[in-house]
Amino acid sequence: MLLRPNPTNGCFVCGGANAQGMQLTFEQDDAAQRIRGKFRISAQYQGAVGYLHGGMIATLLDEVMAKVSRFFGQEHAVTADLTVEYRRPVPVEDELVVEGWETARSGRTRSREGEIRTVSGVVLARGQATFVVIDPARFQRGGSAGEKSADAQGK
Repeated sequence: MLLRPNPTNGCFVCGGANAQGMQLTFEQDDAAQRIRGKFRISAQYQGAVGYLHGGMIATLLDEVMAKVSRFFGQEHAVTADLTVEYRRPVPVEDELVVEGWETARSGRTRSREGEIRTVSGVVLARGQATFVVIDPARFQRGGSAGEKSADAQGK
């Protein structure tokens, strides 16, 4: 199933309502329980000339791993920890594959991994992240920053 940018979502990576955002489309592979994206990232997101900025690499990995929550119904999980292994420079304007999947679940904690690869399969970057399931209503109520932080940390 294709996950196209939602015209009412302001997300920087996948939202259709963010004119300055990336507005990327992902694919939900229900059989493999993986989220994938295949796209070219423009030079406006480069750091060194010709290569994707490291922060954008982390952003793509975070997004693809976050989308794995879609396999678990109405579950909302936020990033608690993200580690990126930058293996090779990621070229802009080349077609890339970004993929994310879940590796473990314990209570409200979700462990996930992701990769950015060339279309020929060369791994350019890897990510590992811990996500924590949250109560979205608690965040929408506008609780204090301390309450939000404790919920995001699984407390």
